[in-house]
Amino acid sequence: MSVRVLLVDDHPVVRSGLRAVLEATGRVEVVGEAASGEQALALVPGLNPDVVLMDLNLGDGLDGVATTQRILTGSGGGGSGGGSGSGSDAKARPPAVLILTTYDHDADIVRAVEAGASGYLLKDASPEAIADAVAAAARGETVLASGLAQRLVQRMRAPAEPTLTPRELEVLRLVQQGTSNRAIAKAMFVSEATVKTHLVHTYEKLGVDNRTAAVTTARERGLL
Repeated sequence: MSVRVLLVDDHPVVRSGLRAVLEATGRVEVVGEAASGEQALALVPGLNPDVVLMDLNLGDGLDGVATTQRILTGSGGGGSGGGSGSGSDAKARPPAVLILTTYDHDADIVRAVEAGASGYLLKDASPEAIADAVAAAARGETVLASGLAQRLVQRMRAPAEPTLTPRELEVLRLVQQGTSNRAIAKAMFVSEATVKTHLVHTYEKLGVDNRTAAVTTARERGLL
């Protein structure tokens, strides 16, 4: 019996290619496609897939991690399948979510696992490997791409990294956009000295000494 899969990726060519290679294995039935997290949340109740194959970067709106969390907690956007029947079944047992992405940053892996994803694969995996992972996820197993399991264990065992406060993150997002300290202060209704203080604290927590390095490091850690 084939596994029912919903594909979630914002690139139509990627979805088309995944559908072709997965259905060619004879083990997977692609029951639907979504171009965004919001669309995926709307489709899940009506389609009732066994597995959602989820990309991390979905453009504007919800990313793959936020969409995964909502699917698994049943806190989706209502959905368009408002009838009876399969919708109630989907709520009783949400589908497994398998991340399939081009990103192999440790922070992304941890975020996905913490969100409840059943596995994390890279898009350079073979069709058979993806089909195997889909089948395993449908059975309730956890799947990680080769080499990622050890990195994940090491990451989880490492001392917790300092977290940035909401205000520090707000400043850093504006820095990422190329905003000057004076403009940031005006946008946040604080003094320029306060902005500089937030940046100093951010540099200390990230182990950097300038704006560019702060943005780069924050991106690598999945903070931006």
